[in-house]
Amino acid sequence: MLSLLTPLITAPYISRTLGADGVGLFSYSDSVITYFNLFAVLGTASYGAREIAVNREDKTVSSKLFWEIELLTVATSSVSLIAWIVLSLRLKEFSPFFIALSPILISSMFDISWFYTGKEMLKYTISVSAAVKIISIICLFLFVRTKTDLIVYFWLNSSSQAIASISMWIFLPRFLVKTDWRLFKFGHHLHETLVYFIPGVASAVYSYLDKTLLGLITRDAYQNGYYEQATKIVNLSKYLIFSSVNTVLGARISYLYAKNEHEQIREHISHSMDYIILMCYGCVFGIAGVAKRFVPVFFGEGYTPVITLLYLMGPILIIMANSTCLSNQYYVPCGRIKDTTKYIIIGSCINLCLNLLLIPVWKSVGAVVASIAAELVVAILHVKNCNKYLTISTLIKLSYKRLAAGTIMCISVAMIGNVIDASGIFTVIIQVISGIIIYGVVLMLLKDSMIFELLGIIKMRIQKGDACE
Repeated sequence: MLSLLTPLITAPYISRTLGADGVGLFSYSDSVITYFNLFAVLGTASYGAREIAVNREDKTVSSKLFWEIELLTVATSSVSLIAWIVLSLRLKEFSPFFIALSPILISSMFDISWFYTGKEMLKYTISVSAAVKIISIICLFLFVRTKTDLIVYFWLNSSSQAIASISMWIFLPRFLVKTDWRLFKFGHHLHETLVYFIPGVASAVYSYLDKTLLGLITRDAYQNGYYEQATKIVNLSKYLIFSSVNTVLGARISYLYAKNEHEQIREHISHSMDYIILMCYGCVFGIAGVAKRFVPVFFGEGYTPVITLLYLMGPILIIMANSTCLSNQYYVPCGRIKDTTKYIIIGSCINLCLNLLLIPVWKSVGAVVASIAAELVVAILHVKNCNKYLTISTLIKLSYKRLAAGTIMCISVAMIGNVIDASGIFTVIIQVISGIIIYGVVLMLLKDSMIFELLGIIKMRIQKGDACE
């Protein structure tokens, strides 16, 4: 919830305070350090959590594993940090800003959240992260007051991550026992973390490559700023639609796969896609309908190009719904991690080639077009090779009513925005409420089964609440 709410709270303030160029510079710099951060941690997060989970009942073994994996991380993070500082000093134009992000690599060096995850003691990581995030938001409003405070914004973001990681060490002594450092072995851990590292690199490059190339090719911080703000809205929608569903069903499908309950797996995937597609079309057409009024209200003046980018980015949500759902609900639970990684790598290569062709011509619009094309290829590969756990005919069946309802909603919401002569925020609120009602009513008229199921759940919850009272 904090990850979701933080951008909603801070984005309007930061966009106005730092401007599109300031936001763009941060976006570009953050994308560059991401590659160094990947090499800093390798695949520690996934591998370390798994190893600790397997041996969590034996304090002696888990303590030895902790120090071996953590010391390996310290070594790789140190190498990465040195390389980052060298790069920062050589790039005079970005030197102060790149150096200000250095604490991110220190954060990776001391991030032991994987240990608590393996122990299933998530309250330690959640409590620390929540506290630091809240404090960092307060500091943001206190110390980032004008455009000249851009460097402060960099330091604040990176330092808060480092503080959160270091703070986790406070609870560590209660879980560890004394170990003999002379027995430590690192070779096996290095090999295993590299196995987890490859999918992580593919995924991160796929996510950040467009921002990096946009900065390198255009040398225009404004373009990065426009692109960053548009992707921020799309990512918020993605968190709302995908994250919780995939997290819950990923674990459930892993269990069902172990019991060879393949028919139930198909039902779960089909049912979750029914819900996800309903939400996707609502978000996509809703964003398109309110974009013209929403962008100036949310981000302030000077972000007009973001409106066009939001129009173009809409299909990405619908396309990603397919690949993300199948990756998390079929490929990973069923042990086909190599396949989904291969598809992401193919998507990354397509994204790279199209970015190099389109960004010099269309700038941020070119980056959006490249992302759509790459996402489409990845989605097609996931659907084509999923052993018919999800089919094209199923997707068409789930989409046509939502497409019609979304189109009607989008046109209606846009018309409402043009008709109402009132302050921006009031108009956006009216548009959003009207859009939800119109989308729901049209789907009910079209006899969409999922909308009736959701209304039934809401009604049941209300009745339970009344009964408890």
